[in-house]
Amino acid sequence: MPRRYPPELRRKALDLLAAGEPVKKVALDLGLGDQTIYQWRRTHLPHLGRPRSSPVDTAELTAARKRIAELETELAVHRRATELLRDVVSPKDDSRPCG
Repeated sequence: MPRRYPPELRRKALDLLAAGEPVKKVALDLGLGDQTIYQWRRTHLPHLGRPRSSPVDTAELTAARKRIAELETELAVHRRATELLRDVVSPKDDSRPCG
C-alpha cells in the first residue's frame, strides 16, 4: 500500500516544483523519494515540462499573426503597384521638363 503524506508536504513540494526547483533537489530537501515527486508532478502539474501559454499570450500571438498577415498583404500590393508603374513610366524619361 502506498505511503500517505500530509497534504501540506505535497503542496510544499508542488510549490517548489512550480518555482523551478529540480525534482532531485525537492526530494532531497523534503526527505522524499524521487518517484514520489515525479508522480505528484505528473498528477498535479501536468503542464511542467511542456510550454505553457496563458490566455494573454494566446491573444497576443493571434493579434501578432493578424498584423503580420495585414503587412504581408500591404507589401504585396506595393510590390504589384511598383511593377505596374515601372512598365508605364520610366524613371529616366526625357519628357520631364528641365529645370
